[in-house]
Amino acid sequence: MVVHNWSIMNAMTLDPLLSRITVDPDVSHGKPSIRGLRYPVKLIQELLSSGMSVDEVLEDYDDLEREDIHAALLYAAKLSQVKSTRKFA
Repeated sequence: MVVHNWSIMNAMTLDPLLSRITVDPDVSHGKPSIRGLRYPVKLIQELLSSGMSVDEVLEDYDDLEREDIHAALLYAAKLSQVKSTRKFA
């Protein structure tokens, strides 16, 4: 289990775009998701990294909004700024 520095959670409360990212144990096994929908942030990142455009993702997932895609990218950027992680056995 990896525990991240809590600065990412603080950033989420300061940026309204990041408020679209939710964590609920009953949705997507508690993984960060888009607006409580069953779309994990990881899925959006994988779709974009596979070469899909934002417009293509929005066409395929009609309940997503452009701001959701931006939020997923911002979440990844903020997460990459985490100063430390610790691994627990």
